Formats: sequence, C-alpha cells, structure tokens
Amino acid sequence: MSVNQNLKYAASHEWVKVEADGTITVGISDHAQAALGDIVFLELPEAGREVEKEEAVAVVESVKAASDIYAPVAGTVLARNDAIADTPEDINNNPYDSWLFKIKPTDLADVDGLLTAEAYAANIGE
Repeated sequence: MSVNQNLKYAASHEWVKVEADGTITVGISDHAQAALGDIVFLELPEAGREVEKEEAVAVVESVKAASDIYAPVAGTVLARNDAIADTPEDINNNPYDSWLFKIKPTDLADVDGLLTAEAYAANIGE
C-alpha cells in the first residue's frame, strides 16, 4: 500500500491536501480503499454544509461494506466531486487523485494536528 508523502492524514484514513488558498481537499487513503474492496457508491456532502471535526459527512459503499467518511477538520464544505460519484471505482485505481470534497477550515491550524505521512504509515503498520 502506498502513503503519499505530500499529504496529511486523519487516523480515520482520510487524506488531506492543503491548497494554496488555504482550503483543504479530502479523499480516502490507499489503505482505506484496499480494506473496503471494490467501491461501488459514494454519498458526498452538499456544498455549504457546516461540519465539525470528526463528523461523519460522507459514505463510501463497497462490495464488502459501507463506511463513513469523517471531516478531518471543522469548517464549511465548499465543493464535492460529482465526477467521482459517477465513477466511484476510480478510487480503487488512484485514491490520491480521487478527491471527495473540499472544506474551508474554520481554523487552518487544525490541519497541523493531523498525522504526517510517516505517522500515518506507522499507524497502519507500514
């Protein structure tokens, strides 16, 4: 399994990319997609939704199970990736290019509390 070294991670297996404008892009890790198996459906949050840190905001369904996706930080959902909702299997092929939603954090400093790639790799036993 791969862990992208340029991203931050939540212990609940979401990856986070901090964009130049301070927004964050969220997806699920390679470890998460491998554990879920073939992904067949996504339920993504609506733009404009206020979310709390660690709040369940999306659902990923696979042939094995359904799993909640959590907001890694508090903030406002700015966008969701409707294209990936139409082709959820793309997450299995390229999880780090398959973003789910974007959040404008209430406090960008909350991103500092997320796991580094090295800490996440250790957390999943890599």
